[in-house]
Amino acid sequence: MSFVLARRAERMNPSVIREILKVTEKPGIVSLAGGLPAPESFPVEAMRAACERVLRDTPREALQYAASEGFGPLREWVAAEMGAQGLACDASQVLITTGSQQGLDLVGKVLIDAGSGVAVERPTYLGALQAFAPYEPEVISVEGDDDGPLPEALDAARGARFVYLLPNFQNPSGRCMSAARRLVLADKALAMGLPVVEDNPYGELWFDAAPPPPLSARAPGNSIYLGSFSKVLAPGLRLGYVVAPEAIFSKLLQAKQAADLHTPGFNQRVVHEVIRDGFLRDHVPTVRARYKAQRDAMRTALEHHLPAGCRWQVPAGGMFFWVELPEGMDATALLPKAVDNGMAYVPGAAFFADHAKANTLRLSFVTVPPDDIARGVALLAKTLKEHA
Repeated sequence: MSFVLARRAERMNPSVIREILKVTEKPGIVSLAGGLPAPESFPVEAMRAACERVLRDTPREALQYAASEGFGPLREWVAAEMGAQGLACDASQVLITTGSQQGLDLVGKVLIDAGSGVAVERPTYLGALQAFAPYEPEVISVEGDDDGPLPEALDAARGARFVYLLPNFQNPSGRCMSAARRLVLADKALAMGLPVVEDNPYGELWFDAAPPPPLSARAPGNSIYLGSFSKVLAPGLRLGYVVAPEAIFSKLLQAKQAADLHTPGFNQRVVHEVIRDGFLRDHVPTVRARYKAQRDAMRTALEHHLPAGCRWQVPAGGMFFWVELPEGMDATALLPKAVDNGMAYVPGAAFFADHAKANTLRLSFVTVPPDDIARGVALLAKTLKEHA
């Protein structure tokens, strides 16, 4: 018997990043490729104590099937946190998801028909392109500058089902939208009848100043907001959330029920136990301090080693540097040579819907200690000079 694949399956492709991570498992490779949080930042003892309390106080509830919407107290915590950031919402609008990646899949499932338009930044998060691809959209790339998408470029997205934006320390570019750009984009999208899907996994990872309020705060009825606990606690918990207007929430919930019934209730209760008394107020600043030091180490290494003609911005938060190589260089073609020299990065072409800009690459600084960052960047520079 032979299986006949659905048309959507043909649009599924392996993650470039996940494939590169396999290469980086070779001994001696300095990997500046993966966007993995630093394991040293994981609050292991707080998690261990929370697990013990949950299993002591509510063991049967924690191990039983649970509500698809999520654990009530955790939803209330998220709603309060959103309110503190300027996005007023009720806990009834919060859907707990199995990572924010599931949130992207649910958005695609509910809002995209084959051939419908979906607007994304240029470049944009590779995982979002993968999540949307099986639903067969026509992807519209919105041009931008160092401050984010250009408001006038939204005109290309007229008639699209939504525009997907990452305002805070974007993956891959590291850029952070100014408050003024957010207001203009939110107002223009609302005037166009273009819903905004706002993804914010990195917003708490600022180094010197907190980012402006979410775009969704400007037009909450026209926005879906996605958040995550992966970058502030631990990615292995697979815990994220969606904040959505009432008009769309019920459909996202139904899609969630069909996908996995509910996000693991034990994980939700443990996380709530950890964060409910203000743990993140003390924990997250330690993560920021670690990442800022590693950001500074990468900036110094780039300035010292990379050849003339390379461009980058110094990110004010997040996890990534985005590097533009001189025109004519192909980061994808150079990757095997870089690995042979002992380092790895993510080629930038995968972050463009049309795979343009072959002369770009993404470097992650959060998982690698400063000495290895310097060594990895030196090896990258060696590779570029060998093939200039």
